[in-house]
Amino acid sequence: MFNENEIKIKMDKVIENLESRFTTVRAGRANPNILNGIMVNYYGVPSPVQSLATISVPEARQLHIKPFDKNALKDIEKALFEANLGMTPTNNGEVIILTIPELTEENRRTFVKQVKDMSEEGKIAVRNIRQDFNNAIKKSEYSENEEKIYLQKVQEYTDNYNKKIDEKFKEKEKELMSI
Repeated sequence: MFNENEIKIKMDKVIENLESRFTTVRAGRANPNILNGIMVNYYGVPSPVQSLATISVPEARQLHIKPFDKNALKDIEKALFEANLGMTPTNNGEVIILTIPELTEENRRTFVKQVKDMSEEGKIAVRNIRQDFNNAIKKSEYSENEEKIYLQKVQEYTDNYNKKIDEKFKEKEKELMSI
């Protein structure tokens, strides 16, 4: 049975995932999300930075990482070095400070390319959802007319979500290229 709500939910998840991935691309401004995925070896257990410290943005181009346990300071600093974020953490004994460097034109273009690749992956995910629904519709016992209508609806959803992905890409590109 064709379920419009199901296709909408699945495609919305693609957009959510894309937006989440876009936040990990730095735009010359401090954003705590650039630390997503960085694991700290804390007492032998890999733990996300966010679970070991509070992360604040005191200035537009600075992140402060204040561990809950001061003993974790060195471990967090080491993990940040190893993450190769393109910035050097500064440890003042209480807080680790990450200063986001100004983006060069070349860096901006590299980040735009990254975002474009992420957008393309999002479109591929939408096309895969379309394919799954099309296959399910064709296997069902719909009349020829019903099948045609449902396939057209799936294509409309696909087109709309691809437009949303393009809009999200253009927003992020504008953010990255603005100085």
